Amino acid sequence: MPQNARKLPPSLEEFSVPSRRAADPNGAGSQSRVSAPQRPPLPLSTQDTISLSQRATTTPTLRPVFPPSLISTSVPPGIDPPNLAPIFTPSPALVPSSHTLFPPSLSSAYSQRLQQFNAREMFQNAQGFTINNPQFIDTSHAGSGLERLLKYSMPDAFYDSGARYPPPKCHLGTRNEHIELITNWGLGNSDLKKPILSMHGSFGTGKTAIAQSCAEVLVPIDKLAATLFFSHSNADRDDPRRVFTSIAFQIATICPSFGEIVSKCMIEHPALVTKSLSAQFELLLVQPLGQVDIAGSGLDGRVVIIDGLDECRGTVEQCEIIKIIATSVDKHTTPFRWFITSRPEGPILRTMNSPAVSLVCSRIELPISRAIDHEILVYLIHEFEIIREDHGLPESWPSEDVFAFLVERGAGLWIYVVTMVHFVKDENSPGPEDQLRLVIEFAKEASAKVGPDNPLAEMDIFSTLITERLSLKVRPDNPLAEMDIFYTLVMQQLPLQVRPMIQRILLAGDEISFIPSRLAGALCLSAEQLRHALAFIQPVVEVQGSDLNSMDINFYHKSFFDFMKDPQRSKELCIYGDFLIGYRWELLEWLHEVCSRSADFKHFVFPSGTVLPAGVSSVDHYCHTLCLFWALCGVHDHPLDVQTAMSLAKLPFQKMLRLQHGIRDWTMIACDIRDNCLQLPYELHDKIIHKGKCPLLGCTNTEDIWILGHGENVTIPYPSIVGFMFEDNQDPYPGDCFCGAKIQQVEKVKPVKSTRLTRFFWNS
Repeated sequence: MPQNARKLPPSLEEFSVPSRRAADPNGAGSQSRVSAPQRPPLPLSTQDTISLSQRATTTPTLRPVFPPSLISTSVPPGIDPPNLAPIFTPSPALVPSSHTLFPPSLSSAYSQRLQQFNAREMFQNAQGFTINNPQFIDTSHAGSGLERLLKYSMPDAFYDSGARYPPPKCHLGTRNEHIELITNWGLGNSDLKKPILSMHGSFGTGKTAIAQSCAEVLVPIDKLAATLFFSHSNADRDDPRRVFTSIAFQIATICPSFGEIVSKCMIEHPALVTKSLSAQFELLLVQPLGQVDIAGSGLDGRVVIIDGLDECRGTVEQCEIIKIIATSVDKHTTPFRWFITSRPEGPILRTMNSPAVSLVCSRIELPISRAIDHEILVYLIHEFEIIREDHGLPESWPSEDVFAFLVERGAGLWIYVVTMVHFVKDENSPGPEDQLRLVIEFAKEASAKVGPDNPLAEMDIFSTLITERLSLKVRPDNPLAEMDIFYTLVMQQLPLQVRPMIQRILLAGDEISFIPSRLAGALCLSAEQLRHALAFIQPVVEVQGSDLNSMDINFYHKSFFDFMKDPQRSKELCIYGDFLIGYRWELLEWLHEVCSRSADFKHFVFPSGTVLPAGVSSVDHYCHTLCLFWALCGVHDHPLDVQTAMSLAKLPFQKMLRLQHGIRDWTMIACDIRDNCLQLPYELHDKIIHKGKCPLLGCTNTEDIWILGHGENVTIPYPSIVGFMFEDNQDPYPGDCFCGAKIQQVEKVKPVKSTRLTRFFWNS
């Protein structure tokens, strides 16, 4: 324990010794005095690893490991230099700058490995020769395949990604039992013999922290193959199409022979990354691994960690990933062990329980348990010690009773205490003492209102900052209520004029991703305005980077969005319900005005008062706002209201697409929009979107396509697999239809060169 840390008083002993809680279920304090809890011993496999609780004050610099032949060696005069096989890195002219090739979040070690990749075997076993002023021309392009693979990977989801720094991980002396269980399984020293290990637990139980800590244990002993940490709130960390490309890239960086094969495969099959998940797995992992000496490569038995599978986009894709991995394990086509964490979502559990998967998969549960109260206490003591030192507070702060109260209210839920610490640390607050006082007041109000015999008691939460009163229905043994208190407090402290903007940012980010350039374009915000707005909710989000290109937005936990989207929990703070309806209407009025006043994409006319910030062009603003509106129209289970639908049916759809001249890869899921129209009167919902045969005379398409608008206002958006894309369709290639099919020459019909499709409709 640190030298200036205090001994635990008797009032906290029950949290430091789990057996005492079991012996006294009523929670009565023991009369005997003991010293502060000793941190549980680390598992043997973690003794030589970096401290899991080490406090970072600056962003770490990852040092690339250079081979010995690249390190200059002093040779005494008169002695011949040793016969070292030189290893050359490619000429700078042949290798693109790392600034353009590798994202800032990518470890520099990856860049170093790629630069050495081509030259690794150039002079293998060569001796006794000298090369003066060598010039080499790289014709192999071996690295370019890996560069393409990296482009279609998710480096922000790797365990050592700068985008995740500092990553959530277990505090020293906590969760040792689970870390030891998982790492021993990974080393083959466990009763769990199956090659897949699934850990499921409710939100906030610490799954990601455990997975991160396990990764950091396995790295120095060369037992980690790859990692993926999914995040629902980050578009760079939730793409199922980039799961196996990401795993293949990481394996390529630790196994040169595998990397050579994969690089060549990417060059010869550039469309490989667009194939199905099963095809990607076969071509990027199974076949290359079949050509590698597994025993000599060191890949045998390495662990692949996939954390937060439930946050991967698409339920079907989540289950497919599990099935593909299980099939490979069953057929022994890959040599890895697979550790997968997720919430206990129904589809994932059913897939894990299926006969084909359960045969090769062991499962462990991470429950919400009061047995970890002593670990929570260790964490709180350490974090408040840091806060105390940073702010020059007395050693008596916080009091012993406060520690006991916070552990009790945490009720075995890690996310509760972690969120509370973030709240107390908020740099935009009056100070940690005031923040902690607010936490205690709110928590005491909650516990006082809920009686043991009334599981659905009403809890009045009073804020000292506002005059509003919220009423939340909670269960006395449900830690979810405690999270609601914190999230409510975070949102209620917002200035009233700021809250709508925060709600817009949250809603827009949840629908079109938290890529800063998209948010800035849709909401007409500069990088500084976006950063300033998010600073108001600092306890739940971390923002790094100063401009739109370098900025990275990471929410600490998905549970915040669960809260903000549930009207029963967040009440008037909810980003759905009335707020969603109002925001749809606001954007629709904006679209009507822009479409009616703008001539073309070179001459936009926005509503008065619109000021485009630096870095946001008029095209960007229109395109991102258009896509945001239609994404909001497709929010699942939130139908369009009649007033919005009537106005939407009158939108000039042809003009709307003609003004689109920027983003060409934004796909709308048409069936979601259509489903939100089905509760409208029949004659109304078909005026907005429907499926039918292409109405253009001479079109050879026999399939139904999505059609926007009706009558003279009808238009055909560019189709995609799941719906349609917002793309200017006024000038299709000669002989092509707007729907992508071919046009047969029809007598007396001129070639298509207009968005006025009605000239050609129904002219048979």
